[in-house]
Amino acid sequence: MKFTLRQLDVFLETARSENISRAAEALHLSQSAASSALKELEKQYDIQLFDRMGKRLILNDLGRAIRPRAQALLDQARELEEDLYQRSDIGALKVGATLTIGNYLAVEILTRYRQEHEGADVSLEVANTSQIVDKLVNFDLDLGMIEGELNHPELELIPWQTDELVVFCAPDHPWVGKPWLTDEDLLAADWILREPGSGTRQTFDRAMHGLVAGMKPALELQHTEAIKRAVESGLGIGCLSDLCMKEAFRRGSLVPIPVPQRQFDRQFYLVLHRHKFRSRAINQWIEFC
Repeated sequence: MKFTLRQLDVFLETARSENISRAAEALHLSQSAASSALKELEKQYDIQLFDRMGKRLILNDLGRAIRPRAQALLDQARELEEDLYQRSDIGALKVGATLTIGNYLAVEILTRYRQEHEGADVSLEVANTSQIVDKLVNFDLDLGMIEGELNHPELELIPWQTDELVVFCAPDHPWVGKPWLTDEDLLAADWILREPGSGTRQTFDRAMHGLVAGMKPALELQHTEAIKRAVESGLGIGCLSDLCMKEAFRRGSLVPIPVPQRQFDRQFYLVLHRHKFRSRAINQWIEFC
């Protein structure tokens, strides 16, 4: 075997950062040491793994093909090293969660997880579905918790929890007390919605099939609390997960409106890269969830 784990480490970090200087910094190496490791890996097999574009190093087809296997091999080597040191911890874990899950489920799960696994090294990043997917594909995250549906050849979905969106308005809105909203009402409404690329928006658009083309949202906002404030202020009506509306409905600051003819149910998923090595930490998190 000609390659070394250090060469794979440099290759993978360069693939992430697309820059040898940033890769060297992340790995606590000198730039010359990182550059030499990468050049030696390519020279040993008479291959090229990157297309050079100025200071950027972009993975070529061969680089993209071997990246998942190199990542899995390095993850396994790190877990083996933990075993050789006879360490009892389950390793570091980088979890990504979409906004609704991150704000209303993931923090509680993380807190309970750390209580049950003292010293667990878990980081949580919260972003919308498309951003979490990009980070999983790029191996910047170990595991995702998402509310959006996707069909990506490199990602594996594990069904997790069910959820439902709810349409709501301010308590002084003229539609309060209305038995249900008709499709004509839905078209005429001033909608305050999540941004395209979010799982919540994806579910809303699916529920509104046949009407979406005729809808022009009054506002598109990235954060659920901003949407709730805008609706409370009378700027329009909103549609968010029931998870994040319970407290507002209890206080009466916002009011649900029935839309029985539209399907707002959805599935939450745990998502992993298909070629990601399932470390103890990953398996432990999946079982805990």
